[in-house]
Amino acid sequence: MSTALQSEKRETAPQSALRQLRHEGKVPSVVYGFNTDPTSITVEERDLLKTIQAHGRNGAFKLNVDGKQVDVMLSDYQADVLTGKVEHADFLAINMSEELEVDVTIHLTGESVGEKAGGVVQQPLWEVKVKAKPSDIPEHIDVDVSKLDIGESIQISDLRAGAKYEILNEDEETVVLISAPRTAEELEALDEETAGETAEPEVVKEKDEDQQ
Repeated sequence: MSTALQSEKRETAPQSALRQLRHEGKVPSVVYGFNTDPTSITVEERDLLKTIQAHGRNGAFKLNVDGKQVDVMLSDYQADVLTGKVEHADFLAINMSEELEVDVTIHLTGESVGEKAGGVVQQPLWEVKVKAKPSDIPEHIDVDVSKLDIGESIQISDLRAGAKYEILNEDEETVVLISAPRTAEELEALDEETAGETAEPEVVKEKDEDQQ
């Protein structure tokens, strides 16, 4: 692992003090978990973002807490919807030799044979539940769809071979499928349905105005 993410202990503070910390580029945080009492800390936002970039969203790294280096994962974080700035972070202290259960995102790669023929790529499952030791948890799972033709699919059972982690989802769950393109009649019916849904609020509005 690379250099530990540095943190500073902090006392419970009012919202005004937390806003000041964020203004200074710090992220109010909490660390808890394996052999670690829940502790309020702050970390530098720029260092946190660099750590996430280096290790990934599910990656394990070391956090320096009051002079002690602790193996952690980023359990959760909140960001401002407008600025994107991280406002709070939760760090989970972990045992590197014990398995964890985490959600891992699925990334589709390649252009399928069916898509080239006009088919539509559908992805019912965007993430899976994985059980593994921290060092074996993938940042994401790549699923190659290039050989899929129209009507074909990839299921969870197809992703298990050779993995260092256990996927906890059911085998029959569909990850991705290539469906047939819509016919002209289906597209026309969809357009009519959409037009009807758009027109309905206008009729209701006129009725409401007559009643006023």
